[in-house]
Amino acid sequence: MIVLGLTGSIGMGKSTTARMFAEAGVPVHDSDETVHRLYAGKAAPLVEAAFPGTTSVGGVDRAKLGARVLGDATALKRLEAIIHPLVRADADAFLAKHRNASESIAVLDIPLLFETGGRNRVDKVVVVTAPAEIQRQRVLARPGMTEEKLASILAKQVPDAEKREMADFIIDTGQGLDAARAAVAAIIAELSGDKSGNTPS
Repeated sequence: MIVLGLTGSIGMGKSTTARMFAEAGVPVHDSDETVHRLYAGKAAPLVEAAFPGTTSVGGVDRAKLGARVLGDATALKRLEAIIHPLVRADADAFLAKHRNASESIAVLDIPLLFETGGRNRVDKVVVVTAPAEIQRQRVLARPGMTEEKLASILAKQVPDAEKREMADFIIDTGQGLDAARAAVAAIIAELSGDKSGNTPS
């Protein structure tokens, strides 16, 4: 089974591209969705122990937790030390399940793949990109987003140009949904060809 890492900077269209892989029948593990699930379950008591008062009946209160860790590098590292191993274990279980089911390709959707050293966990990397102006428009249209917040987020991410240099495949979502969907199909076809020992046409 080929493990495909899917990544891209904020506002590049990664989540939309992940859905395209899923719609094409490729199993996709979504790191962000996993964090939401963990916050509502097994991570909640661990987070509460580290950051008292940040959980409620439904699990972790993201607003309260955010107020405690944002802008505090030490607190953020403590939170990551709790969450990252749980997300990785969830991804490992996902891969084992689909390997046992004899899937030929599985996708790990990892927003900070390069930033968190995730490159060695995957066989190939897809970087989702878009022109900087389109990226900016998309992100600033989100509720509560400001120029300052965007600048702060981008400062913590590997620049798009560097990501593209490290990619095995690049999908430009700035060209529209149909073009992105065609790029997804082409990647699946090429990897399926690699898997069967055929030369992709």
